[in-house]
Parts: sequence; C-alpha cells; structure tokens
Amino acid sequence: MIEIERKFLVTSEAFISESINNYRIVQGFLNTNPNRTVRIRIQREKAFITVKGIGNSSGISRFEWEKEITRNDAAQLLKICEPGVIEKIRFEIPSGKHTIEVDQFLGENNGLILAEIELTDENEPFVSPDWLGKEVTGDPKYYNSQLSKTPYATW
Repeated sequence: MIEIERKFLVTSEAFISESINNYRIVQGFLNTNPNRTVRIRIQREKAFITVKGIGNSSGISRFEWEKEITRNDAAQLLKICEPGVIEKIRFEIPSGKHTIEVDQFLGENNGLILAEIELTDENEPFVSPDWLGKEVTGDPKYYNSQLSKTPYATW
C-alpha cells in the first residue's frame, strides 16, 4: 500500500509519438487535506476511490489505498466533490522496464503536462527520455488535489 512515484515536467510533445495508449480521466476530490486526500476517478470504463496519505520527506513514497467502484457510484460522488474537477488525457509510454504515464491537462490546467513513473524502490534507476524535464516530486503545487484548488491557469 505504499506508492513510490516520481513526477516530472514534460518539455515537449514528443512523448505522443512514443505513446502506446491514451485515455481520458475525470477526477474530483472529496477531501484535499494533504494528510489524507480522497479522490474519485473515472477512466475508460472503470472508476475508483483512492485515499492517499502524506508523503515522506522526499515526497517519493506515500500511503495509497484504492478500490474499484461502479461508474454510476463515481458519477454520483463527483457531484459532491470539492470544487475543481480535474480533466486530463493520460498517455502511456514504455521506457525500459517501466511505463511512464504522461498527463496532458485540460480545462483550467490546460498547458500543464506532467510525467509520472512508479518504482519499486526510491532509488530504482529508470530510463529518462529526452522530453522528461525538471523533477517536481514532492512539490505540492503539482499534486492533482492542489491543481483542483489552484489551477495552472492562475499561476
């Protein structure tokens, strides 16, 4: 139940041609308290409720619990989420033995493109594509829960 993830800015749209899959995500937050965020997400034909805890000092590791729920339940829960629903297109890009997920944000976060890579260990090496830019792991302003409250367009 510990998620180990690093997050980066993306410097170009070159990732699109390397993508093997993409899909739309709509998500809202029932709670954006940094100590325990509660997220509702619809992606493809599935929906999830996710609870995330506070990150460690590096921001790379944190508690994550997720359960699949029905799309109908998710749609109902999205109606009572805090203001600021996040919409994005997620691209999956193979990179060595990993898959990098690149989120191209829409709406009030349009123009922001972030890449995430999940690891099995905080120090696990990974292949870094040319379009992977500055690391923003642990910077709260890039958390989706914070983007829902302070969108990229307002920076």
